[in-house]
Amino acid sequence: MDNKVLAKVNGIEITENDVNLLMRSLDPQVAMQFYSPEGKAQLLDELVNQELFYCDAIDNNLEEDEEFKAEIERMKRIGLKQYALRKVLNTAKVTEDEVEKFYKEHRENFLEEESVSASHILVKTEEEAKELLEKIKSGVSFEDVAKEHSTCPSSSRGGELGNFTRGKMVPEFEEAAFSMKVGDVSKAPVKTQFGFHLIKVTDKQPAGIKAFDEVKQEIFNTVLSLKQQEKYLEKSKELKEKYKVEITE
Repeated sequence: MDNKVLAKVNGIEITENDVNLLMRSLDPQVAMQFYSPEGKAQLLDELVNQELFYCDAIDNNLEEDEEFKAEIERMKRIGLKQYALRKVLNTAKVTEDEVEKFYKEHRENFLEEESVSASHILVKTEEEAKELLEKIKSGVSFEDVAKEHSTCPSSSRGGELGNFTRGKMVPEFEEAAFSMKVGDVSKAPVKTQFGFHLIKVTDKQPAGIKAFDEVKQEIFNTVLSLKQQEKYLEKSKELKEKYKVEITE
């Protein structure tokens, strides 16, 4: 794709990529304001202004100001510190065997709680809930009844609430959902502080250890972090022996 030149300031080109880079540097919510052609024009104007200030700085020989030189030196020191640290951390490597070993030795870290997937229909009165339960028993699908009658925002999804573990729902709802079998619809309305629910359990997962493939990337990141910390401490110790350090307070 061509990198279209959008403007020139004293011969310096400002391209479409420059505008896109500036947009990506913004907070996502702020960037949304500049997605339109008018918004991109504002960003282009900002880049033009920046180049104008640059040209003016060159004309006035500001790069020779002592204050500017000190700022450049400060930024250089910060950048060099970060680069040197990154070079050390990048020496840390993680093998597949190390990831598998960590998984086997720390299986207790990957416990998966018992969970339930469920849908529900929420209404204000017990009488209405009982009427809807009879509809479902007569053959009308739970999802259709939820879409038409449920007062919960989940109605647009046929009442689907997704997967949840214990402690995520109000006690009355949780007790009912976890006591049911997959495919069951609650035999009677369940009362909570929100109203009356009809519950349908669509899936259940018992407690257990997460599969290796499910947590492989998480383990890799953990082991890498541990090895990077080790590299950091080793290098810090080496440098403290090499250079004089004085703590004055």
